[in-house]
Amino acid sequence: MTNPILSAWTTPFEIAPFAEISDDDFAPALDKAMDAHNAQIDAIANNSDPASFANTIEALEAAGEQIDKVLSVFFTVAGADSNPAREELQREFSPKLSAHFSGISSNKALFRRVADLWVRKDQLDLTDEQARVLMLTHRGFVRAGSALEGNDDTRMQEIKSRLATLGTSFTQNLLADEREWFMNLTENDLEGLPGFVVDAARAAGDEKGADGPVVTLSRSLIVPFLQFSPRRDLREKAYRAWTARGANGGETDNREIAAEILNLREERAKLLGYSSFADYKLETEMARTPDRVRDLLMQVWEPAKARADSDAETLTAMMQEDGINGPLEAWDWRYYAEKRRKAEHDLDEAALKPYLQLDRMIEAAFSCANRLFGLEFAPLDVPLYHSDCRAWDVTRDGQHIAVFIGDYFARGSKRSGAWCSAMRSQAKFPKVQAPVVINVCNFAKGDPALLSYDDARTLFHEFGHALHQMLSNVTYESISGTSVARDFVELPSQLYEHWLEVPEVLAEFATHAESGEPMPQDMLKKVLKAANFDQGFQTVEYVASALVDLAFHEGEAPADPMAKQAEVLDGIDMPHAIGMRHATPHFAHVFAGDGYSSGYYSYMWSEVMDADAFAAFEEAGGAFDTERAKALEDNILSTGGSREAEELYLAFRGRLPGVEALLKGRGLIATCPDQ
Repeated sequence: MTNPILSAWTTPFEIAPFAEISDDDFAPALDKAMDAHNAQIDAIANNSDPASFANTIEALEAAGEQIDKVLSVFFTVAGADSNPAREELQREFSPKLSAHFSGISSNKALFRRVADLWVRKDQLDLTDEQARVLMLTHRGFVRAGSALEGNDDTRMQEIKSRLATLGTSFTQNLLADEREWFMNLTENDLEGLPGFVVDAARAAGDEKGADGPVVTLSRSLIVPFLQFSPRRDLREKAYRAWTARGANGGETDNREIAAEILNLREERAKLLGYSSFADYKLETEMARTPDRVRDLLMQVWEPAKARADSDAETLTAMMQEDGINGPLEAWDWRYYAEKRRKAEHDLDEAALKPYLQLDRMIEAAFSCANRLFGLEFAPLDVPLYHSDCRAWDVTRDGQHIAVFIGDYFARGSKRSGAWCSAMRSQAKFPKVQAPVVINVCNFAKGDPALLSYDDARTLFHEFGHALHQMLSNVTYESISGTSVARDFVELPSQLYEHWLEVPEVLAEFATHAESGEPMPQDMLKKVLKAANFDQGFQTVEYVASALVDLAFHEGEAPADPMAKQAEVLDGIDMPHAIGMRHATPHFAHVFAGDGYSSGYYSYMWSEVMDADAFAAFEEAGGAFDTERAKALEDNILSTGGSREAEELYLAFRGRLPGVEALLKGRGLIATCPDQ
């Protein structure tokens, strides 16, 4: 019987035939796909003809179509709709895939062909894009350990296999803690909560099979609960559970896993000749060195901490007015910050939220993409991996550009956070293919679904990543879309957030869920004026996490990561009432894989550019200036990793920005005398 994953997909736009695929199909499909890939690699490595760009580099680009199909489907459902069978398959696949790809990078005959081409690169008459792909291929092999011999080579393969297993365990432990914990609420416990929080708690109770409303560890529910619940005891209980993810003892505890991961990363870097993992990791990023990262973070830390300390005094006074003595605690901050926002800006999120309907915010994101880049979005009726998902055919001037899939609601089978991935990336070789792009979020369900302002920003953020994938226009898949430096990849996503704050966008799409009336002008002004509210808190919790990540990887791996975390926070005088955005045991960005290890600073590095990039629109004809939009697409969104990130930004803007643009954008320094 033909495996539906490996068969030809006859669905519209060759979207994966999810309805035909069962969990039993994944393991045999992966085995066959790996065998086919190995045969392709052996044919390239053992080709008797002299190495050429076509028979080596392009052959590598063309290899692995079957394994790409298997992994694109599997990791999509494993992350967004997991179950015990898929979790077991993840544990089984992690070392198997590590061994497979390590076998390719350690193939000496293959590496000799790549190295030979690298030596002769100036004689090959390559296009700029081909030269870039050759450089990245050669660099990737070297950084993977292809030049290692003997025991060092063997040890590198062992390290990579173990890291893959540990990353999977870290992720699954975190998901288990998030899935298992919830706090039952009585009807009395709902007093003081706005309707949208009550509705979300009831929906979560239904999803958990509880007899009544519950609070879960989904950010879209626990954050508004911490904002609005007058019950300090329940806020404390919920907050402690939220921050204890991955540190509850027993089988799901991530602390020893984090320590082993850090040790193995240090050993891996030293095998490759680097003094630390941070030096290894940052070599290929825009930042280049740990010192440049630390310099940026500390330039932001000082004004952010000063703002947070000042805010803490105000919130403490408010708490004491309520008759609560003692220090402001982390489970108090959001509650009193929300009360302060309502008092100072006359802005109540409970009143604001009905104007931020999920469907209208999706329309807003699409409309901005249409005005900027001419994209059109038409709903697609196709079977997807979950009933919550929906899909659109993306076109421009009648030509198919991409398929976009949105999976927006929180559920127990989905890992926390929000992300964008491509089930298929854009390419023109070995065949022309349009991308299939997915945005996954964790918004609370409702009828209709209502978003917080932060949720709406998240939607625009992830859609910015999707645009980077959808507008890609390169030849080779390895440099397509978001295949760029980690500290550059967040630029398109963070830049797109700015369009949510364009007054005419909110005026058109922020309409009331019941009356359909547009957001009143006075509320619109308050929303925009309060956009930087509580930035001291938000910046401190983020920068603290980035500094801890950097410290973990800069020198010798800490024997006790939790002690190292405490040391770093003490050294920067972390405010008592603010926790790290991601403490070590649930810092999935850093420990679920190598993606953001030594790289959590990337969001801030990109933010330095995104504030400056949006200013380019404002300095021109406004947010929808067509010339600036074309420059953004031509120089950043369409180019993928075909050139160095710094070169791409210079081509768009003509210069590199300083940190002042970020500080002004966050309201941490004044933009004019009366602010």
